[in-house]
Amino acid sequence: MKVSELIEKLNLQVISGEKGLDREISGAYVSDLLSDVMGNARENQAWITLQVHQNVMAIASLKDLSAVILVKGLQPHKSTIQHSNEEQIPLLSTTDSTFELSGKLYALLKDS
Repeated sequence: MKVSELIEKLNLQVISGEKGLDREISGAYVSDLLSDVMGNARENQAWITLQVHQNVMAIASLKDLSAVILVKGLQPHKSTIQHSNEEQIPLLSTTDSTFELSGKLYALLKDS
């Protein structure tokens, strides 16, 4: 599934990184610990987090993640938006909790 399809199906807000909306998503990783994501997330996964600082995009780029999804309506720092655009990794937002979004995303991806 492409990031653009995920946005449409889950009614996500695109904050930045629009040039990466054609990236493929193979799964997701849920964590708020950067070291955990760095050690365990896999290429082409979407990362669900509540972290909003610029280091999020550094990890997303290092791991070649498809997108970063911020939960609970959280908004990123300006430097995070800038890095998202530079790395062409979509930064998305939802008002859903981590639990709600994870369940919705799992249901979508298991059938695709």
